[in-house]
Amino acid sequence: VQLQASGGGLVQAGGSLRLSCAASGSIYSINAMGWYRQAPGKRRELVATITSGGSTKYADSVKGRFTISRDNAKNTVYLQMSSLKPEDTAVYYCFSDQLGENYWGQGTQVTVSS
Repeated sequence: VQLQASGGGLVQAGGSLRLSCAASGSIYSINAMGWYRQAPGKRRELVATITSGGSTKYADSVKGRFTISRDNAKNTVYLQMSSLKPEDTAVYYCFSDQLGENYWGQGTQVTVSS
């Protein structure tokens, strides 16, 4: 399974960005998809996940500001980010869980200026 992320960039605080991540390759049964992020000098942290059935989980730091969604027909997961803060600056990595195996995208940089 290959994951291709896109949509990162530079935005001012209070702005919005939408990340996308499309899975391709040998896809049989993807369960969870989602996003992690890693800021410079910090550990990678979970941002949001969504199951194939649509159940979602969010990190407390992004609740109410970020929305995760997915299109199962396109094997694509999205992260709509609003009210962005400088502390949201990080490299965002998408992932997918297929039959217990985790796959990762290449990461996309999100930079929020104050």
